Amino acid sequence: MSQILIVEDETHIAEGLRFNLEAEGHGVKVVENGEDALRTLLQEKEPFDAVVLDVMLPGKDGFTVVRELRQAQDYVPVLILTALGRPEDVLIGFEAGADDYLPKPFNLDILMARVESLLRRKKWLKETSSTAPTVAGSSFRFGDKLVDFEQLRLHSGNRVFQLTLMETDLLRFLITNSGRPVSRKAILENVWNLHEDTDTRAIDNFIVRLRRYIEVDPANPKHLLTVRGVGYEFVAEPEG
Repeated sequence: MSQILIVEDETHIAEGLRFNLEAEGHGVKVVENGEDALRTLLQEKEPFDAVVLDVMLPGKDGFTVVRELRQAQDYVPVLILTALGRPEDVLIGFEAGADDYLPKPFNLDILMARVESLLRRKKWLKETSSTAPTVAGSSFRFGDKLVDFEQLRLHSGNRVFQLTLMETDLLRFLITNSGRPVSRKAILENVWNLHEDTDTRAIDNFIVRLRRYIEVDPANPKHLLTVRGVGYEFVAEPEG
């Protein structure tokens, strides 16, 4: 039975989610603020398979909660619920380390499907024991680096970096399009499923973070290149 933490201060929403998730056979705990969520996850270390996290909370907001979880090396899958519908706000959540989002008001069937998707990913991680899978499509090697798409890890020399789902999906998209520039708009549409024609610093910040993992000199990248006026390009084998 999967365990799900709901962080929501609106009682009718929290109890509705509890009822429906428990009806699907999941164990559910509800807390009303960010401080209690962090205490439950980081101090009391209660095991959860996914977190449904409202952004607009009393005290610490949802963005802060997920950011502190990731800083503490806690990579429990997080679905954020936000009444902030602007793409910029959604990307702030992804930049903080969220794995998925839904705008409020949300369709219950869609929310349940998103939660099940996160739980499947969690199950895959538990069932995958190899740190260097050989199944086609589950990993990608370039130079002395290995991207493990199933375990969300980047092996670089003797270092291992844990990636969030969004970092992994962005890197997968760039690798899939290796050797040709991809626009920020294409990233918005294909990685974040946002179709608004917008440009935000959040994408750039994701690239900066990935460069810290991948590049020998992040200030002079060889693999994750900026294409001026367009976006970014992944190069597996740089010249020279």
